[in-house]
Amino acid sequence: MLTNRFQKTMFSWLAPACQLCGLALHAPTKPRLCAACLAWYAPTPRCARCGLPCESATAQCGQCLSTPPPWHQLVCVGDYRFPLSHSVHQLKYQRQFWQARPLAALLAPRITTPAPLLTCVPLHWRRQLRRGFNQSDVLARQLAQHLGCEYDPQLFSRPHATVPQHGLDKAQRRRNLNRAFVLNHEPCQQHVAIVDDVVTTGSTVRQLCNLLLEVGVKSLDIYCICRTPEPSD
Repeated sequence: MLTNRFQKTMFSWLAPACQLCGLALHAPTKPRLCAACLAWYAPTPRCARCGLPCESATAQCGQCLSTPPPWHQLVCVGDYRFPLSHSVHQLKYQRQFWQARPLAALLAPRITTPAPLLTCVPLHWRRQLRRGFNQSDVLARQLAQHLGCEYDPQLFSRPHATVPQHGLDKAQRRRNLNRAFVLNHEPCQQHVAIVDDVVTTGSTVRQLCNLLLEVGVKSLDIYCICRTPEPSD
């Protein structure tokens, strides 16, 4: 039986098709989406600082003005809902590595002034061994190619294993990640972007930002596929 990966490759040789609905494309596009499906990914008004939805686009929402996050801007494709949620789930849990390329192609045009250095959220070695890869690393590599940026996958490490963040509230996530990460060396740039697949409460990227701020990094960005509001209690 043909694997899903081989089937996709074979079909791409025969005729270009929309990766979401499967209908034929009249001309190759990046990302490979028809006009109807591309509408699913249309930008929505957001706060440029935290990346959360707003009534109208703004540089900083009221929450950011009162308690600003440690990063300076967060750029995303959209909320964690179909079809983004489906693509991220396939990448993360079904080992569909090819999802990283179109996801990065959707994100890259929204980054108007890219950081010269990109890095990714690290996984503990046991979790990476079980999963076989780090989805944030795969996304960051593709995004760095799109943006023409330097990529440092070894900037951070995660020496302490923690329970999965999914299902924890904001306070539990913060405690769970306490001293979970290590900065392996100082970055070669003063403007750094951290790449992740999904940002919800921001607890993970906040820890990484604090490590960079401690060594004098001046500007921090977060680039993610999904930025979704944290669940209500």
